[in-house]
Amino acid sequence: MTVLVISGTGIGVGKTVVTAAIAALTRDRGDAVAVLKPAQTGVAPDQPGDLAEVRRLAGDVTTRELRRYPDALSPEAASRRNGLPPVTPAEAAQAATELHTAHDLVLVEGVGGLLVRFDPTGGTVADVAWSVGAPVLIVAEAGLGTLNATALTAEVAVRRGLDVIGIVIGSWPAEPDLAARSNVADLPVAAGAPLLGVLPAGLARAGRDEFLIEARRGLSPWFGGQFDPDLFAGARRCPSDGPL
Repeated sequence: MTVLVISGTGIGVGKTVVTAAIAALTRDRGDAVAVLKPAQTGVAPDQPGDLAEVRRLAGDVTTRELRRYPDALSPEAASRRNGLPPVTPAEAAQAATELHTAHDLVLVEGVGGLLVRFDPTGGTVADVAWSVGAPVLIVAEAGLGTLNATALTAEVAVRRGLDVIGIVIGSWPAEPDLAARSNVADLPVAAGAPLLGVLPAGLARAGRDEFLIEARRGLSPWFGGQFDPDLFAGARRCPSDGPL
């Protein structure tokens, strides 16, 4: 795996923290990692965006942002509203390919969900993944409603010929309710792919050393971590939940 596309089931699910966690583990084992953000929306030119957050948490990693739009809209709508040029899947794929020549791993962080429009022709992060032959990692919420969003995302990915390698819960609550605990077992079924990690809520507030520790604890050995989904599910199960 040399390029990995990280897509959420929506906004606010923890994509940037998951991206930073994978980047931190990759960097810690001595591999060169780059993070590509094809489009950043809802952030002014002089404000720090998602890539600044990745560098703060993961350390000295290469980052590249192709477009930035001040309105919190889809990239296509934001570019149209402000009269700015859109980013295209071809441009993003080319940037990922260029970054790969000097890095062991390139992480492409999407905007919102898999089918959020980049340009007037309907290009999406799914098209970027297809163009470079990259697998997709889905970042999902923990609680009620996440199973439908995850299943829809995975089904679209498969229909477009993409390989969904797994799912990560981007923000695990300190006091998970019944739905969250149940979803630990149900999300892999919805995604048709394994659970590759669970990161705690509020992890973005951690210092770099603590962040690396939690990234290792919360992500699969696939990424250099120690996460075991069976152990996690067993530890979170309550007697009143019934059989798994």
